[in-house]
Amino acid sequence: MIIRELTIAEYDTCVPRLAEILIDAVDAGAGVTFLWPLEKNVAEKFWRKTVDSVRDGSTIQFVAEDKGVIAGTVLLQKAWAANQPHRCEVAKLLVHRDFRRKGIGTLLMLALETKARELGFTLINFDTVAHGSPEKFYRELGFTCAGYIPDYAYGREGLHDTALFYKKL
Repeated sequence: MIIRELTIAEYDTCVPRLAEILIDAVDAGAGVTFLWPLEKNVAEKFWRKTVDSVRDGSTIQFVAEDKGVIAGTVLLQKAWAANQPHRCEVAKLLVHRDFRRKGIGTLLMLALETKARELGFTLINFDTVAHGSPEKFYRELGFTCAGYIPDYAYGREGLHDTALFYKKL
């Protein structure tokens, strides 16, 4: 398994696979902004839009590759606000179901955390669906739950609470 930063030069060729991974996550019930069913053109449009922030350096995208196949991805997004240069956010931690339960999500998060430290960030934050396996996963990685927001976003079964997480580096 290789964890690496996705480069601009290869981005366009990776969009179809990134779209497959996003669609798979939504199909599996992940709370990652989109509603089920997610159409391929919508997923591809999201990744094509994301490339702009990768290009300008405000986002760093990591991919996990197994024998040349992208198995997962995560985004490190630098805070945009002038008074928060010390902070970054985690977005779209996605691992295709064919590759789950192999530690890939953990490896992606460790790579993100290492890069955050290298860049001088002292705080990482994000939100995730509350009261389930994602919350347990992030706690096991040493993130702290700051609290919950009820009825934050829709999922396949209706409204879900979100958990707000952070880690001081």
